[in-house]
Amino acid sequence: MSISDLFWNASAEQLKRGYVRDQDLYVCLLCGKTTEQGVVYPHGDAFYDAERSLRHHIEQIHGSVFEFLVGLDKKLTGLTEHQNSLLRLFFQGKSDAEVQKELSIGSASTIRNHRFVLKEKERQSKVFLTLMELLKDKDKHAPAIVPVHATARMVDERYNYTIEEAEQALEKYFPEGTEGPLLKFDIQEKHRLIVLREIAKRFKKDQNYTEKEVNRIIKTAYEDYAVIRRYLIEYGFMDREPDGSRYWLKD
Repeated sequence: MSISDLFWNASAEQLKRGYVRDQDLYVCLLCGKTTEQGVVYPHGDAFYDAERSLRHHIEQIHGSVFEFLVGLDKKLTGLTEHQNSLLRLFFQGKSDAEVQKELSIGSASTIRNHRFVLKEKERQSKVFLTLMELLKDKDKHAPAIVPVHATARMVDERYNYTIEEAEQALEKYFPEGTEGPLLKFDIQEKHRLIVLREIAKRFKKDQNYTEKEVNRIIKTAYEDYAVIRRYLIEYGFMDREPDGSRYWLKD
């Protein structure tokens, strides 16, 4: 199961924790890093078991699960920029008066009203989530939509495609199979997204790449490696250091 599938199928408690157990592995829901049950991992002068090691990873690499989640695309969180700012300040332990001063809005009572709106959103979310869970048992005609990868940027209608549509597109643009060359990249945006997701699978999780290594791997799919590399980053499948010295898979 991909990290995107694990992320979107995780319970609220698992998302809050930031990782899940998948057989003998503990998997970070934020980046896909794994640790193996029964293995001891060194961290400086200390040694941690698999679960503690992954919690340490989340603290050191991601800062906190909260920061990761609140930084997701607003179409994934449903938050406005203003609500996002409020949540960040509340998480930092700021008082209503401190939040009001920092954001320069209204008064402390205004902030309390914003808190009420957020609590209302929480209640609505719980009801909606329960409704969708109940619907799963009844809606026999719901198409199998491919889940949006958690690191996606600019989420819009391009991400609205089914598993069947993805399979058809891949068969069309990879006539020799998905491990073979890409027929062309001058294609509609939705199909471009499907193709990029597939090319990203040629990279390994938890591995750093130089730009030359990235180019070499992309060239196994498409000659114009520069355009594919740019789109892999633009769509949030990969990331890199500002100077291009290191690339890594995000999804």
